[in-house]
Amino acid sequence: MERIHSINPERIAWCCADHGITMGDLASEIGIATASMERMLVGEDGLTFNQLRKIADYFGRGVLFFLEAGAVDEARVHTPQFRTLANQKPELSAKLKSLIERVEKQRAVYLSLREELDDTERPQFSHPDLPRQDAVGAAHIVRQWLGLGDQNSFDTYRAALEARGILVFRSNGYNGKWQIARENPILGFTLYDPICPVIVIKKQSWETQQSFTLMHELGHLLLHKASSIDDEHDLQSHQGRERDANAFAGHLLVPDAFLGNIRDVERPGEVSQYDVWLEPPRTACGVSGEVILRRLLDVGRLPQSQYAAYRQWRAESVVMQKEGGNRMYRHRKPRHVFGDTFVRTVLDALNARHITLAKASTYLDGLKIKDLHQLERLYVGL
Repeated sequence: MERIHSINPERIAWCCADHGITMGDLASEIGIATASMERMLVGEDGLTFNQLRKIADYFGRGVLFFLEAGAVDEARVHTPQFRTLANQKPELSAKLKSLIERVEKQRAVYLSLREELDDTERPQFSHPDLPRQDAVGAAHIVRQWLGLGDQNSFDTYRAALEARGILVFRSNGYNGKWQIARENPILGFTLYDPICPVIVIKKQSWETQQSFTLMHELGHLLLHKASSIDDEHDLQSHQGRERDANAFAGHLLVPDAFLGNIRDVERPGEVSQYDVWLEPPRTACGVSGEVILRRLLDVGRLPQSQYAAYRQWRAESVVMQKEGGNRMYRHRKPRHVFGDTFVRTVLDALNARHITLAKASTYLDGLKIKDLHQLERLYVGL
């Protein structure tokens, strides 16, 4: 089989270093003999096109990237937003780095399709001026800006953000290229852009947990106008920008008026009963009991010891997550991951014949043609 000898080994080495793996790890991951890789690196032999394509797919690059001469210009390869996240969390896994780059590519696809459709009615990102040093006041303004009612859920919060020109992606719960692994501590990140920002939320056991992460990331986006990546520690922080984002999220999700309806005299003696006690406001706000308790703690209506006891009880409560998914509902997955705004834009571009079925399938997580048609029927029925 014909081999390619014009491969730039420095670029493969750079990708390995960028992902924190060795050449041996790469050879093992993609099923190429280590000896073949070593001969290619010293210029004694080349690789087949299929072998080079495996390397390109593994690193999320095009084949031509490894045929270009010269060293890698990191400023061209990684966007400023990507570098911001990588600097904030230097320990990011290779898989998560690939996910961030994949999200950026999806945003580029969305903007390109939006331009081709020339649809001025499609959501455009803009937001009111906010008091950047007053996260609480900003939360009140943003709640009105989003048009939130008295009953909300993760889906209504997501729809409200999308209506304001913010793409909201949510990771898959099962293994795949759109998953944030369960053991990974990252809960979400935002990629700031003045034209089309993107917020990515990790799928969690309960959607109410996702609501706080979503609004925390929105706080970074609107208050700080910056990209950010956050884990559990950040969502509990009392310092700097994380403190501001947490205060913003808490007041946006649970305004003072909602707290006024909670009767402290009815608080149970056992922390295991707190969720039952808080069920009405939890349901109305679409948040976890912990978010409400944190608000009660901050206003002096709950002792720190009881809040800590509740968190410990929650941490010890094992929640079994379902693995995989029902093949019957495969056509709904793109909507779950990418949201209505992105999916509708792809389907509109397909209907207008700006893209082929194959392209639409690629943009919608490799959806099979029959599933894509099912997805179209789903939207026609909405």
